Amino acid sequence: MRYALPKAVLHSTFEQFRKCGCGRNECQTLWVGPNARPHLITEVVHPLHSASPVGFNVDGDWLSDFWMRLATDNLGIRVQCHTHPGSAYHSATDDEGPILKTEGFLSLVIPRFATGPIGFDDAFLACVERGEFREASIPNHLEIV
Repeated sequence: MRYALPKAVLHSTFEQFRKCGCGRNECQTLWVGPNARPHLITEVVHPLHSASPVGFNVDGDWLSDFWMRLATDNLGIRVQCHTHPGSAYHSATDDEGPILKTEGFLSLVIPRFATGPIGFDDAFLACVERGEFREASIPNHLEIV
């Protein structure tokens, strides 16, 4: 599936990564959109989490409330996004702890704690295929609109 990603959502994502991670800690955001329009991303959500230079943990109570919000507002998670300190890749930890692991789910990793240019330069996208995360082409899955 190819998602329409508004420039404002991309810019807001980088702003959040930089504000939260301060160039020294990982950070996560989630891109969500209405279930009635499954190809559309409309919002960036910043989970409550603890973080370090090599990982993050989403708060369980926050996550429970978020699942309820998704159901109430008829929204779906389109992509999970997070930063890495150096190069972008999908680590074993990333593979083991995604927010979803359904077929076609996307996980985007932004390098250098998102301190570089806003966009997908050196980013890494993984897609769940047959139960495993596999590298995927960003242009085939995300279109900035």
